Amino acid sequence: MGLKFTNSFEFELPLWRAGVRRVAGVDEAGRGPLAGPVVAAAAILPASWAETGLPAELFGLNDSKQITEAQREKYFGFITTCGEIEYGVAEVSAAVIDEINILQATHRAMNLALAQLSPLPPQALVDGRPVKTLRVPQTAIVKGDARSYSIAAASVLAKVTRDRLMLEAHARWPEYAFAEHKGYGTAKHLAAIARHGACPIHRKTFAPLKPAEPELF
Repeated sequence: MGLKFTNSFEFELPLWRAGVRRVAGVDEAGRGPLAGPVVAAAAILPASWAETGLPAELFGLNDSKQITEAQREKYFGFITTCGEIEYGVAEVSAAVIDEINILQATHRAMNLALAQLSPLPPQALVDGRPVKTLRVPQTAIVKGDARSYSIAAASVLAKVTRDRLMLEAHARWPEYAFAEHKGYGTAKHLAAIARHGACPIHRKTFAPLKPAEPELF
């Protein structure tokens, strides 16, 4: 059972009331998989929703992992077409993840997503721990994707975008069944790697793809 919102805009409201009208929720999808990019998104919900409330089309909005694929697709469609929400989505490839590590790649994707918002927002709400390299002032919120509508919106954008990219990967490399597991290390995925080796979107620095260190003794 996912966390329930205690206040729909608990973290946004104090900022809106202080005159910070553009508050970006920031989240990512795909830190843990063995294959594919990490995707981050930033979403700015209208401060006017403090008075009008969340639109009916977004009722039930929550952490993308706590809702169904059909719900995610519905919310994604509204978020990207309603015209009142500013948003940016960015990906960093598996090759870059291998080059700079997953944490740095995630933070790069977040900054790339924020860079699509013009001008940069004066404040961000970030899911999880603080991001030292974030380009804007931030408030880090543990389990923020289940506590802030702005972060939840970003969570949906990132998750749906990444899932669609993994469906494209499945069409190109069907032997790995990316459509089923989206690159995560399931038994079926591990068996496919053992049988076929790695494909170009596998993260070579992730176990079990990373070569074992030779034992000294």
